[in-house]
Amino acid sequence: MEVYCTRPHCPRPQNYFADLDDITTLKTTQQKYCTSCGMPLMLDGRYVTIKLLGRGGFGAAFLARDRRIPGMRSCVVKQFQPVGNLTPTQLQLAQQLFEREAEVLAQIGDEHEQIPDLYAFFPVIVPSLQLGQEDQFFYLVQEYIDGQNLEEELVQKGKFSEQQVLEVLQEILKVLKFVHERGIIHRDIKPSNIMRRRDGKLFLLDFGAVKQVTNAPAGGAGSSTGIFSMGFAPPEQMAGNQVFPSTDLYALAVTILTLLTGQEAKTLFDAYSNQWQWRRQVNVNPHLADILDKMLLPAANQRFQSADEVLNVLSRQLIPPTVLPQSNRHSQSPVQTHNTFSTWELLSGAAFSGFEGALIAIALLSLLHSPAITLSIAFVIVGLLVFAQTKRWIEKFDLLIIPAITFGIIFFVPFLRGSILIQQAIVLAVAAGLVAIAITALFRLIYKLLSLIL
Repeated sequence: MEVYCTRPHCPRPQNYFADLDDITTLKTTQQKYCTSCGMPLMLDGRYVTIKLLGRGGFGAAFLARDRRIPGMRSCVVKQFQPVGNLTPTQLQLAQQLFEREAEVLAQIGDEHEQIPDLYAFFPVIVPSLQLGQEDQFFYLVQEYIDGQNLEEELVQKGKFSEQQVLEVLQEILKVLKFVHERGIIHRDIKPSNIMRRRDGKLFLLDFGAVKQVTNAPAGGAGSSTGIFSMGFAPPEQMAGNQVFPSTDLYALAVTILTLLTGQEAKTLFDAYSNQWQWRRQVNVNPHLADILDKMLLPAANQRFQSADEVLNVLSRQLIPPTVLPQSNRHSQSPVQTHNTFSTWELLSGAAFSGFEGALIAIALLSLLHSPAITLSIAFVIVGLLVFAQTKRWIEKFDLLIIPAITFGIIFFVPFLRGSILIQQAIVLAVAAGLVAIAITALFRLIYKLLSLIL
């Protein structure tokens, strides 16, 4: 069995013990030590690390097996290693902070299914590689989520669609609502800290930078300790000042931008104008773009103040996305999604339908000489045009080109307009377009009022 040494800078961390291939031996052996540096390999007597998952500035993460659990379940062992030469007092403080954060993780992991469960936390003191000294490491063991993080998914499968980022936005906002209501700020939201399990469920990971706010006012804050990811952190966090729920909302918005554009966060921010420049690179619903821009405002009090506030705006202005399993994201079979339309798209579509419908009615009346039949056929044609707009078969410049062609045909073929003068045809068509706009605006207003009431 291969066992991976967790000591930083171990010259040869991979170890192999043939006797541990026997499950009985693996469960009963007292301890194994790294053949290169002497580091104990069975942490807390039970967690056997088998693979390095990643290493960062504050430690490393390992895939491990718990030999005391039937089936030897997989888990993640995260090692926290304080940077620099710390005094015993500083080490004790670091341990207290680590334990406090572990307690927070234990609380929220048990209560929310999209946050990994905490299994254990403990310190390990071992002889140092330097003679006469000791090294102290802190370990946190949590649930293993088998899947891909969104950074890996972006690299492998390319930019996310609007529908896909809406799914991510809504799901992580729900997790943040839960976390913030318990006075906790995550402080390190980014694509690599959002994991999609194989069944499609999204998880928020890496609460190592978590800040628990105690005895703070509503919407209150705690000071930042300098733990953040460059490009994702807002100004107040980078300056080491107080952090707020809107601090996490800022980082989540940056995460969405990177998924939409496929670019690194730093390339989307214009330092000269102190603004995020991203809208020209993607084509998304203007309401979604406005929501993201508000989440990205530089001042914390200018942003949305809670995840729930963002969720409410999303539910009012955008059709909730269909949550799809990851396996369907890039499947060959067509997947039905919802089309969202901004106000200007609805009104321009209404103007097109009214104007085009009037021209069609004028032409049909001159041919059929029957108002009843003319209206029936005209309504059917207009209905088909509206249906084509809902499917986005007709959009943008089509709304100008089609009426222009229809008007040109009527203009150059006089018998299609009968006794109606060309000026009268224009007036009737424009009037029909204005009536359609008025009716659409009225129904949209009624819909919004009912949405707010219900």
